[in-house]
Amino acid sequence: MTLPTRKLGDLEVSAQGLGCMGMSQSYGPADRDESVATINAALDAGVTLLDTADVYGLGHNEELVGSAIKTRRSEVVLATKFGFKRVLDPSDDGVRGDAAYVKQACDASLKRLGVDHIDLYYAHRVDPAVPVEETVGAMAELVEAGKVRYIGLSEAGAESLRRAAAVHPISALQSEWSLWTRDIEGEILDTCRQLGIGIVPFSPLGRGFLTGRVTQDLAEGDARRDLPRFTGDNYDRNYAIVEALKALAEKLGVTPGQLALAWVQSQGADVVPIPGTKRRTYLAENVAAATIELAAEDLAQISSVAGEVAGERYSAEALKLVNG
Repeated sequence: MTLPTRKLGDLEVSAQGLGCMGMSQSYGPADRDESVATINAALDAGVTLLDTADVYGLGHNEELVGSAIKTRRSEVVLATKFGFKRVLDPSDDGVRGDAAYVKQACDASLKRLGVDHIDLYYAHRVDPAVPVEETVGAMAELVEAGKVRYIGLSEAGAESLRRAAAVHPISALQSEWSLWTRDIEGEILDTCRQLGIGIVPFSPLGRGFLTGRVTQDLAEGDARRDLPRFTGDNYDRNYAIVEALKALAEKLGVTPGQLALAWVQSQGADVVPIPGTKRRTYLAENVAAATIELAAEDLAQISSVAGEVAGERYSAEALKLVNG
């Protein structure tokens, strides 16, 4: 199968990528064999963009992805991220963006991934204690050294994007964007488009909630147990969105998850969502959404049923590092 392609700046990728985080953390027990099979199935389906980070599983995810693509490196646009201090100290949730750390983190990621270059390297968060110009300047040096091909930022605000782009071209902004998280719409999205920066939405399925398969009875170790939108009355209020999506999806002959994902895909030719999954079954469902065409009236209906979302997407502490 061949998926259509899109551009993140000058970087060409499949119109949908694969988020690999859940293969190592946050969403219940890991299954290495199924995860590797899912990555290979994604490549077979025409997905080229694989997304990981050094903090996912504290290095485990990079090692997993690296081993899975070892014989298929030429088929992959490999994206990873740096910045969270807990890679070195699990008790520290802060971020680092100083030049020395950027280079140290890159070398460590290259080793874990077992590759000689990273195709798309993101600063996972903007370090509030370090000028973004220093962080991006160090990333630019990695490009000059041949260790990185293109650079991006994650969860950055409009001002940070403008300042970063003045130092080196920024290919992509990776931020949460879905029917129930639309924070980047407005100034951030406008800035990306003014600067030619592609958008890579993570959690385009609302951390699985918009599929209708997530219950409040989440397994021990599932990070969603602590997220405001999944707890107490917020869950019940938000599930009304899913019910509305289910009704609309049934009319269109698709699943609610496919409808939510197709909505994100439809937001522009510069948008490449990276739905995460660790199972081949859900991968096939997600990939099928990449070719769903929605009419203007469908898009309007989908947007209208999303309604008001109950609860913040992160804890108050985690939100401090968003849109820096």
